[in-house]
Parts: sequence; structure tokens; C-alpha cells
Amino acid sequence: MEISTPGRVCLFGEHQDYLGLPVIAMAISMRSVISGIARNDTKVIIRKPDINETEKFDLDNLNYHSTRDYFKSGIKVCKDFGFNFSSGFECEIRSEIPIKAGTSSSSSIMVGWINFLSQYADNPKLLDAKSIAMLAYKAEVIEFNSPGGMMDQYSTSVGDLIYLESEPQIKVEHIDRALGAFVLGDSLEQKDTIGILSRCRDSRLSIMSEMKEFDPDVNFQTISSDQLDLFELDDEKRHLMLGTIKNRDLLYQAKVELKKPNLDQNVFGRLLHDHHKVLSECLKVSTPQIEYMLKSAMDAGAFGGKINGSGGGGCMFAYCPEDPERVKAAIEHAGGIARIVYAADGTRIDSKG
Repeated sequence: MEISTPGRVCLFGEHQDYLGLPVIAMAISMRSVISGIARNDTKVIIRKPDINETEKFDLDNLNYHSTRDYFKSGIKVCKDFGFNFSSGFECEIRSEIPIKAGTSSSSSIMVGWINFLSQYADNPKLLDAKSIAMLAYKAEVIEFNSPGGMMDQYSTSVGDLIYLESEPQIKVEHIDRALGAFVLGDSLEQKDTIGILSRCRDSRLSIMSEMKEFDPDVNFQTISSDQLDLFELDDEKRHLMLGTIKNRDLLYQAKVELKKPNLDQNVFGRLLHDHHKVLSECLKVSTPQIEYMLKSAMDAGAFGGKINGSGGGGCMFAYCPEDPERVKAAIEHAGGIARIVYAADGTRIDSKG
């Protein structure tokens, strides 16, 4: 059997989903592939030739031996869901998604892994995309108390362009809009995903907790910039909250634009640029190299762009439906590795052989 799953870019709502705020994300045409066969014993063997690693364990011992033991956690959440596994499997995982670069390479594999497990269980069942996403979220985030939200799992599982709310309840809305080409640029800078997510999440959750001492009803979903005057926040905290509110409101503006009969590409590009500006100046997750690549893309004709993922390195993307080859060349000239990408299907079974 062969299962493929896309990576993703976050168009709007970066660093917001773990605050309970919505996101607009797009699955992209770069995929991870899991191929495998059943074994006649309880061993699980996972070969990862892209990074020259092989992982081996037994179904009878699913104790975690690393901080993110994802293949075991995937099996555990599937067992909790009701799947049974009496025999193991041998798999190979390959991926064209940049690793640790903000394009959900790990979530893509986890979503594909859940999809694979659902078919190789003793009691196989074809799961819908939302069920796969929730199981992947539990295996990747909840099991290890990680700071991320659920955008990565839902975007790569559902596919295409989606609007996702995680609070007060999960809502996934497909946005029927063909956006055309983007160029994804990998800065090749290493980043500390967990550290950045913790810093950006914990600082704002702490501020919100402080504000709730004065007003228990205040929340990220409804607070306005004018309301901040009611709280005694220092300049740094106020600046951080203003950025959070602005990014939230930019997403709602973008959603309106995306649903118009005719998309204004200049307006859409400007909204992307404004979102990036907050990420760079307020959350401080950009780098000089990312800024240089974005400027080069804009000078080459892109309508807009932003850093993608947690930041501190990794990837950026530029929206350039009219001349992606020119923008790709500009990003490469700026020192990045560039790929032209489009919206793509979510996780799927490509072969049952």
C-alpha cells in the first residue's frame, strides 16, 4: 500500500491557532509518501532513506523512548480509537517536503501514518479526513503536551484551501478559490520550532491570564484594540496583544476577499504582507535572510508573501500566479531553494498493492 500526504502553508493566522483563533491554510503540491507491507510477526520496521535512518520497535512495547516518539504514539491513539494490531508492518517513508522548515513535514508523515494504520489494523476502516486529522493531532500534540495547534494536521489531511476554527468547537470550511502559483523558498536556516512556539504561545497566554484577573470574560476571540486601554499592560505586552488582534482581524479580511466572485490579487498580496509584518516586528520570528528573500520576490513581481511556519528560519512563500518562474529565480539568487507550488489534495491512498 502507498499513501501520500501534502505539506502545507499557512496563509493567515500564523501563531494564532494555539490561542484558539482561526487559520486559513493551504495544502501544497509537495508530498510525503508511506509505502508498506504487513509482517507475520509483531515487529514494526520503518525505513527513512531521506535521512538515512531506520526505526524498529515491537507492538508489544510502545513505551516512548524519545520526546517525540511519533510512530508509537500513532499506534497508541489508533488503539485507543478502537483499532487492533496483532501483526506488524514494514514501511518506507520518503518526502519532498522540506524538513524542519515550517511546511508541516512531520505532520504530513503523521497524518499519512494514521491513514496507513487505519488500513493495516486487524479491523481496518476507511476514515474521513477530519477523523484522521484529529487522531494525528492527538498523537503528535496531545500525547507529548506540545505547544502547537491543530492547523497542520487538518490542513494536510483535508487538503486544498481551508478555514479552520478550533474553538469553541472544531469547524472546517473549504474555501472554493483557485489561487494559482506560489513559490516556496527554503532559507536553509535551522530553527527551534518547539522553543519558538513555546515563547510565542506562553507569553500571550500569560498576558491573557493577567487580563482575566481584571475581566474574566476577556478572550482572544473578541477583544478589540480599544479594550486594551482598560488593562494596565506595559508597552511590550500591549505591543504583543495589538499584534495578535491585528493578525486575527487580517484573517477575517482575507476570508472576505477570498470569497468574493473575483479576487483582487493586489489586495490579497497586501494582506499577506501585512500579516508578515506583524510576525516580523511583533513576534520577531523572521530573520534577515527571510526578509531578503521576501524583498527579492516582491521586486520580481510577487503580489505578497510571508514567513511560513513557526519562524526563526525555515521557509517563506510568495504569491505569484502571473510569473512564478521569475520569482523562483529571484529567491534562488537571494540564496534560497525555491519550488513552485499549488493547492493540493489531502492525504490519500495512491495504491493498495
